[in-house]
Amino acid sequence: MAHVWKCSGLRWSDDGPVLVWSGGRRSPLVRGKRVAFAVAVAEGDVDGGVDGSAGGGGGRECVGARGHACPTRAPVSGRSTGARCEECARLDRAHSVAADAVADDPRPYHVYLAWFGPGMVKVGITAVERGPARLLEQGAVCFSWLGAGPLMAARRTEELLRAALRVPDRIPYGEKRVVRALLPATPAERAAEIEELHALSVALGGWPESLVPELCQVVDHVGVFGLDGVSAAVGEVSELVPGGVVSGDLVAAAGPDLHLATRRGVVVLDTRLLPGWELTVAGGGEEGQVRVPIREFAAPQDGLF
Repeated sequence: MAHVWKCSGLRWSDDGPVLVWSGGRRSPLVRGKRVAFAVAVAEGDVDGGVDGSAGGGGGRECVGARGHACPTRAPVSGRSTGARCEECARLDRAHSVAADAVADDPRPYHVYLAWFGPGMVKVGITAVERGPARLLEQGAVCFSWLGAGPLMAARRTEELLRAALRVPDRIPYGEKRVVRALLPATPAERAAEIEELHALSVALGGWPESLVPELCQVVDHVGVFGLDGVSAAVGEVSELVPGGVVSGDLVAAAGPDLHLATRRGVVVLDTRLLPGWELTVAGGGEEGQVRVPIREFAAPQDGLF
């Protein structure tokens, strides 16, 4: 039987993106290098469902919650980006700042503005001690801090921007992916929307007294992500299936997404689809192959007609 690995997900370090595996092994992701793996076939699967079917019931298991294994090793959908069963997902969010489950966190928090493409600006918060890690994890093309203070003050400021300026706190990953090859060419152009919104935000009344405003200093991640001149993606992996294969050269990485040059063109792999599967080495002759379900992107339209 071929040796298998279980992926814990993608992490961003000072040196760039890294795939982390169960047991602590880490695989740095270097642009231009090949990313290739096959999904192990669970006992009883026939043909692995590579044509897009569920493949005999799958083989993906819940990854558990907060460092503990799932007690029932529950199956989870191949399309899930959370890789947890309902009960483990509930436990994982029980002490989550993102879910407003922690009100007494003593750490200071940043409020930030993040830009993902034209018309795509969001507001969010992250612990000051994490630095820009949260922005890299989300695939923010550029960002600026807006202010810093206690958790609840940061939350109130986030709510203020949503109510007064209609700034969202979420932008779907599907929307982020399709614009990455269509970004403005210069850092100044990419920074313009954040600079405008930062000025409007600082001018608002009603800021919590304990939140200290910060100057607008836009940080651009185009070079870090490798998005300069990246080709438009033809589609994204919608799920993994037993017996499936993904192989391609890494041309860009933004947030959890790997942009891979394959025989089909550039295909985006959301690495949040990997945890819970047993992965093994792709067989010989699979270079550039993608044999898992793909959701194709619509071709960009140049004009009204």
